[in-house]
Amino acid sequence: MMKPVCLGLWLLLPAPLAAHPHIFVDTGLALEVDDAGMLRAVEITWAYDDFYSLLIFEDLALDADLDGQLTEAELQRLQGFDLNWSPGFAGDLYVSAGAQGLGLGAPQHLSTEVVDGVITTRHRRVLTAAAPVPAAAAPVPAAGVTLRAYDPTYYTAYEVSGGVTVSGPCTATVTAPDLDRAYTLVEELLYAMPADQAEDAYPEVGRAFATTVMLECDA
Repeated sequence: MMKPVCLGLWLLLPAPLAAHPHIFVDTGLALEVDDAGMLRAVEITWAYDDFYSLLIFEDLALDADLDGQLTEAELQRLQGFDLNWSPGFAGDLYVSAGAQGLGLGAPQHLSTEVVDGVITTRHRRVLTAAAPVPAAAAPVPAAGVTLRAYDPTYYTAYEVSGGVTVSGPCTATVTAPDLDRAYTLVEELLYAMPADQAEDAYPEVGRAFATTVMLECDA
């Protein structure tokens, strides 16, 4: 789940286990593949929806004149607000090679921008030796690697609308989720549990709503 900037903001948001997402993030991925076809790192762009951006402004006491723009000092205060992750949080990005999950290191802040009241941030993560424990950088063969950006609880919805770019001798195939199948899964899982448990034990269906990015490389 996307971690809010602090508890105060969290209390302003609806209950996290709800039947539909409450935070919407336009996502972009830049995959760093070297000349040898090894995936070394991923650069992630998150552009938050208007309402969530506004909540961040209010929580951090930013944009006092309500013009949707921030001063340089305010931008400095905003930097890294979405990278203060709880222990064990996977960053809502899952990378795998076949059935093997791949590790990603801690996020490195690259930029924070505000345009027309919308917050857009970029951060970079290197491939590590094993998931989910961060370790020394350990690039892996890029061919066949898949990436999915999603919140398991589907409280936050990530749409890969910011595009996918790949450096090196590889290309990416982007496959949209089967939404009919995803919503059918939600209904089946909810019907399978007592109604009084649905709110507190909402099934983790975020993966079913995730776009799949697969890398293909030259021989």
